[in-house]
Amino acid sequence: MAAAASASESRALVLFSGGQDSTVALAWALERFASVETVGFDYGQRHRIELECRQIIRDKLPALSTLHSDRLGPDHLIDLKALGAISDTALTRETEIAFAETGLPTTFVPGRNLIFLSFAAALAYRRDCRHIVLGVCETDYSGYPDCRDDTIKAMQVALGLGLDRRLVLHTPLMWRDKAQTFALAKALGGQPLLDLVVEDSHSCYLGDRATRHAWGHGCGHCPACELRANGYAAYLISPDDTGPSHDT
Repeated sequence: MAAAASASESRALVLFSGGQDSTVALAWALERFASVETVGFDYGQRHRIELECRQIIRDKLPALSTLHSDRLGPDHLIDLKALGAISDTALTRETEIAFAETGLPTTFVPGRNLIFLSFAAALAYRRDCRHIVLGVCETDYSGYPDCRDDTIKAMQVALGLGLDRRLVLHTPLMWRDKAQTFALAKALGGQPLLDLVVEDSHSCYLGDRATRHAWGHGCGHCPACELRANGYAAYLISPDDTGPSHDT
């Protein structure tokens, strides 16, 4: 492999929202790539407190000697408020979180991950990153079709063709449930990383940071909180189960 190609292959861009999954995905990337940058999106989300949490997490990562935090590079925040403006969902409006007639939760933002990946790929192209890492999951999730493995694989093909450059989309949590994601955090960065995930990452759709539970902050009753709470309870029963041995 040529020197230029080697440098490109060692660089990764992580879609980092400040949530549990993206924080663990970031730790996963730091273990595998020599240079890791992050990108976040402000799309007018109801739980925009996550944008503050992502910066807190990035600020605290260098103090975690259990991680390769010296590999953490620049952060990028992209303004996508137009997405929120055209999305009539419970993540972008003060409306009830429930299931719609389609069978999908009202928190589903149509095309969100497709748009995120398109912008991330454009940024990765400019930053010479061949690898894009995201924390989507099909095993233990809210049923969003743009989180499915088939969707991500199709996007990898489309982006590679559209940019005329091979990009690899990594989804290390795709086949892991929330309990296994907590366990993976512990395996990657020990108790310090697990504590960081619990205390500083944000998942609650309502943006509740005032209420502290054993599993972290949140309202405790929205779908994101229920998944996280149930996952943490299951993790305490099987703390060593990190899920699939293969990572993609």
